Amino acid sequence: MIVTKRAFVGALLCATALGVAPFRITPAFAADAIKIGLTGPYTGGSSSMGVSMRDGAKLAAAEINKAGGVLGKQIQLVERDDEAKNEVGAQVAQELINKEKVVATVGFINTGVALAAQRFYQEAEIPVFNNVATGTVITEQFKAPDYDNNYVFRNSAYDTLQAGMMVDEALRQGHKKIAVLADSTNYGQLGREDIEKQLAAKKMKAVAVEKFNIKDVDMTAQLLKAKEAGAEVILAYGIGPELAQITNGMAKLGWKVPMVASWPASMQSFIDIAGTNGNGVIMPQTFIEDKTVQKRAAFLDDYYKTYGVTKIPTPVAGAQGYDSIYLIAAAIKQAGSTDGPKIREALENLNTKVEGVVTTYDHPFTGKDHNAVSRNMVVFGKVQDGKIVYANPDDAKNAGTVRMKEKSSN
Repeated sequence: MIVTKRAFVGALLCATALGVAPFRITPAFAADAIKIGLTGPYTGGSSSMGVSMRDGAKLAAAEINKAGGVLGKQIQLVERDDEAKNEVGAQVAQELINKEKVVATVGFINTGVALAAQRFYQEAEIPVFNNVATGTVITEQFKAPDYDNNYVFRNSAYDTLQAGMMVDEALRQGHKKIAVLADSTNYGQLGREDIEKQLAAKKMKAVAVEKFNIKDVDMTAQLLKAKEAGAEVILAYGIGPELAQITNGMAKLGWKVPMVASWPASMQSFIDIAGTNGNGVIMPQTFIEDKTVQKRAAFLDDYYKTYGVTKIPTPVAGAQGYDSIYLIAAAIKQAGSTDGPKIREALENLNTKVEGVVTTYDHPFTGKDHNAVSRNMVVFGKVQDGKIVYANPDDAKNAGTVRMKEKSSN
């Protein structure tokens, strides 16, 4: 087919008006290719998470296609930039479902975008796979008994799990006076709620609870309140750029207390903006860039070579993005179909192990449990001179052990 200049410009303008990324040159796919949506923020403050997730997913799809695809068909990833905006995410979901006819979608970096967009997949009975967003409510939005079936799955460490680890770590370090700083997004405020619930369960209360906004660069007011309240440690919920401003703010005040952050403190933006002020900050991680396991080593080598980098901008997002494609492919293969309800049922009853880079997935989901990650799989990472390393020497020593999900009673 010959594409005229007028047609090209018209398509470009249409894509721009829809708020989605213009089409790009991609490998040719047969008309019967299996279309899987791939959505995340590829521009803006959350882009290092989105790009890492996208690029990890693309590596997995390329490997699967090279090996013959699924059900004799190639996987075609249909990429869309949701810009970390709830309204764009909802619009993208409708386009992927109604126009692109995807059989499943992976992605969602931001909790707010997930909550705004995944309802369209639920209504269409098409599985949607959260491979980065961590809001606890994400997999509970359509749970029984209000809904007969839930089409929302996840292979990231949800916030209740992370909040519990963060509180326990603060107490393990001997701190009694805890300050909580969280951004004003759905992600930050839901995480803050989870932390306060964890503290309440231990009959404790934070000495200060402060909020900040995306793009804030001055945390002086929040930090002074925490300092004046006698805080011995800061538990921080946000994404890389703003978490970095907390460490920079402490440095400006000449006040240094330990900081335990949510997982996005592993973002390259945190490392770049915080500089040496970020050293020592710890955060829950499902994946650390090490090559102690053959599967991880192959993944890292392929990622570095393919994208011309020496580290993944956000390692957790890249690894979980990669694994999500393999999990969806395994479900389609088991179902022997691209029908949404059959893929969902297969995900809930996977009968073969799926080797990923985060873990080997062995029955990761059930009808009642759509979270693939349990607490025993998560370790603390630490910022050290521009890299994320294991915070606990025992975790580093046992890095070659694949941590697998604890069996669910559901």
